[in-house]
Formats: sequence, structure tokens, C-alpha cells
Amino acid sequence: MRTGMRWIGLDYGDKTIGVAMSDELGWTAQGLEVIHRRKPGEDINRLEAIVKEYGVTQIIVGLPKNMNNTIGPRGELAIEFSKELEQKLSVPVHLWDERLTTVAATRTLLEADVSRKKRKLVIDKMAAQLILQGYMDANMKR
Repeated sequence: MRTGMRWIGLDYGDKTIGVAMSDELGWTAQGLEVIHRRKPGEDINRLEAIVKEYGVTQIIVGLPKNMNNTIGPRGELAIEFSKELEQKLSVPVHLWDERLTTVAATRTLLEADVSRKKRKLVIDKMAAQLILQGYMDANMKR
């Protein structure tokens, strides 16, 4: 990743989409926001605004796989969503195995003694951060 390029990571869910963003050097991922899915298309419009505002050049979508590496209904929805994103935003979209990211995010928040109510507010954003960081760590030449 060259200086000034930004990537976003998405934790795609039925009710929310957690959004994380890379720093400009591509070293770290930080949670950005949680998009609450209310009306069809609203979530894509918000992501389009983020892509334009930050000059996002790639999008990483978490792909929920079953523990035996198969793709179930949740994974199929993530694949469809990623295709729609790539078509509508004209930005390359990559899928990244997100198994255990929500578990890891929950464990981290529990260890930090974050209340259940506060965990619910940040869990999707934190899962998106773990998805993006995992992708960057695996794919970036340092």
C-alpha cells in the first residue's frame, strides 16, 4: 500500500455493518463506525460517502465461514453484498475469512471489563477492525 491509500474493512450483518479503516500507511486498522441497516440501499449510500470522503481504494468484507470451511447462508449473503458493493462503488472488494473475529472482539471487550450495553455498541466496529487488520497483516509486504 502506498502512502495516502485507504482501505476499509466491513463486518456485514443483518442489522448492522461494522466499518473499520486503515491508516494512510496501511499499518493499522481502527474502528470507524457502525451503520444501522434500516432501508435497502441506505447502507450502500453511506459506504459510498465514506469511500469518497476518505479516498478508499479497496474494501475488505468479512466472509463468515463455517468451522469446517464451508460457506453457509450468512456467507452467501456476504458474497452477494460484496458483488453489489463492487458494482455500485467501482472499488475492488475482497472477501476475508472472518471466523472467530466476533468471538475475539467479545473476549477482548470482556477482558477490558466493558459493560454488556457498551459491548453491544462497539462489537461490530471492533470485528471489522480485526477483519481489516488480519487481511492487511496477511497481504502487506512490510
